[in-house]
Amino acid sequence: MSWSKLKQHLESFLCPALYGRVEYRSTGYRYLPDKAGLCYIAVDKKNVLNMSDKTTLIKWYQTELEIKNDSDIQIPISNEEIEAVRKETKGIVPEDRLKVIARSRKISEYAKELLLAQVSLSKSNFSGVANKFLSISIEESMESNDILLNILALVDRRVGKKRILNMAEKMKLKHPIVQYFYELRLSTL
Repeated sequence: MSWSKLKQHLESFLCPALYGRVEYRSTGYRYLPDKAGLCYIAVDKKNVLNMSDKTTLIKWYQTELEIKNDSDIQIPISNEEIEAVRKETKGIVPEDRLKVIARSRKISEYAKELLLAQVSLSKSNFSGVANKFLSISIEESMESNDILLNILALVDRRVGKKRILNMAEKMKLKHPIVQYFYELRLSTL
């Protein structure tokens, strides 16, 4: 599918409140066929999703340690996770340390997923992911670990107010760029 048709399809699925605010843009190089073009998403005429751009407002993580040390990341820990650590340590660890251990394990998992998602985004072809988005269900896009599929689903008109409000807890565990688009969509409700 040509870029103009793909852009037209994607924009036809934008929720009405974001139409004109969210734009899909692409650059190409006519005389350099071996050089790939850039695809990015702009919100209010500012490039928001473009990994190679250092002026972006979104934090891109380089290492797992950066994620673990980021004070903005709030990881919810359930009682079941604390109990699992208690059983594993056979009850000889103080209660306050159990929470620290459980949080540390969970944030390590989260960090690995986050870095993996960033890597797949940097390698991915925007057009390929966009075509996939157009061919799968909105639920699959929402549940996917692919950052771009999550973003396209969040700005989609098929995702209603109730579903947006119900996914607040899930969004805490997503990449900052997905959280940005979630907040953008919340602001339109």
